[in-house]
Amino acid sequence: MYVAQDWTDYELIDTGGGEKLERWGHVVLRRPDPQIIWPLGKETEAWLSADAHYHRSSSGGGNWTYRTKIPEKWTIGYRDLKFHIKPTGFKHTGLFPEQAVNWAWMMDKIRAAGRPIRVLNLFAYTGGATVACAAAGAEVVHVDAAKGVVQWAKENLQLSGLGSRPVRFITDDVFKFVQREQRRGSRYDAIIMDPPSYGRGPNGETWKLENDLYPFLQSCTAILTDKPLFLLVNSYTTGISATVLLNIMTTLMKPKYGGAIASGEIGLPITASGLKLPCGILARWEA
Repeated sequence: MYVAQDWTDYELIDTGGGEKLERWGHVVLRRPDPQIIWPLGKETEAWLSADAHYHRSSSGGGNWTYRTKIPEKWTIGYRDLKFHIKPTGFKHTGLFPEQAVNWAWMMDKIRAAGRPIRVLNLFAYTGGATVACAAAGAEVVHVDAAKGVVQWAKENLQLSGLGSRPVRFITDDVFKFVQREQRRGSRYDAIIMDPPSYGRGPNGETWKLENDLYPFLQSCTAILTDKPLFLLVNSYTTGISATVLLNIMTTLMKPKYGGAIASGEIGLPITASGLKLPCGILARWEA
């Protein structure tokens, strides 16, 4: 498992009973997590005194209850990077801290490349990977279909003091954008993606990861340069294993580019128990 262990502004304090207790800077949140199927044991004062608690609804969605007044949004840091945190109506906070293992890896690869690197970040959300790659010196094209999260990503770039870096933020359907880049002859040295399990396009197009990931990745390899640096696929889709991602990447990348491929789970250390919480899977190809 790739474990994000070098946080100071984030901590996974405890887990159990389908929930996790987390510190985001100075704010402690209590949220559900479907991976946590072990019991909590004792509901300690730390659990009871969480600043905010997200409760799932039996009809879908849920809501936050607040024990203390917290800011609408606040800032946390990872190394020299800064991010706005904001509890949303879908239990998320705008950042997935386990992704720090990918940020650190990408930054190292870009800095060691010794040449200009152009990165395409697809399904880019609030821009954790975008900010990391820009901080390492890359040119980045950030694409997401949701206008609100693209604006959030712009704020994160500014927070990190990287507003002058060559980053293009594009609000667009990711699949159509990649097709247009193929027609335009655009090329990238590195591609990052975190595709959803399911999706629906503006004209009723449907996306299902199990059916569509391979052909989509195939179209992405068509916009890589002749000497690409890396390709990273991250997934939170249950039922898809890291070995499946490994097999797809091997089939697509090895014959043309050689290189090395690794895959596995990503996760976070749990302070109270010493256990690790699995949070998703990845596959990485590198030159």
